[in-house]
Amino acid sequence: MFDPETSPAPPAEPTPPADDAPPLATGGVLRAIGQFLRETFYTLFLTAALYILLNTITARIRVEGYSMVPTLQGGEFILVYRLAYRFGRQPQRGDIVVFRPQNNGLGGDYIKRVVGLPGDEVLIQNGTVYINNQPLYEPYILERPRYNGYWKVPPGHIFVLGDNRNHSTDSHILGPIPMTRVLGKAVVVYWPPSRVRVLRPEAPPPTTHPTAALRQR
Repeated sequence: MFDPETSPAPPAEPTPPADDAPPLATGGVLRAIGQFLRETFYTLFLTAALYILLNTITARIRVEGYSMVPTLQGGEFILVYRLAYRFGRQPQRGDIVVFRPQNNGLGGDYIKRVVGLPGDEVLIQNGTVYINNQPLYEPYILERPRYNGYWKVPPGHIFVLGDNRNHSTDSHILGPIPMTRVLGKAVVVYWPPSRVRVLRPEAPPPTTHPTAALRQR
């Protein structure tokens, strides 16, 4: 005979554990993955676009050698503005430019200062540079040139010299440089941090002052 007071009670049904955060549905996981991939793609696309734009407008070069001492030192990194002479804009006397010489067996780009403009007559004699028969005041050079020569700058060309006049492969050896070989204008030294500075044209127009050449270093 069954005694409800003494017989064991039947086992209770197990209670499932509480789960306050049900697992994501498959559709939610796929949406999260898709959003992550889209954001990654947009980030990579913008990075690539900025990189292409930066390289279209500018170039970065490392100064090699000492042909532009004292203005530039070997090992400095220069930012070059590629569009400086586009859209009808012309170089100014004193600009520092980067160009690629024709038939350059050594390779690489050169960085020099613009001295002569199209149509100019350049005469170097007795340590002085003359532009159209007027001496050029050059406080930035390391020493006076120890060579002589005469050049007529053709249209579409410039005449460039290194600030370290006697240790530079420039227009006194290469001749006037076609503007088609000019990559751009050097505008900023950005490395090393202790030498960061803006590069500004330093050459005034040729002067008629009779003692101008004597004030050069």
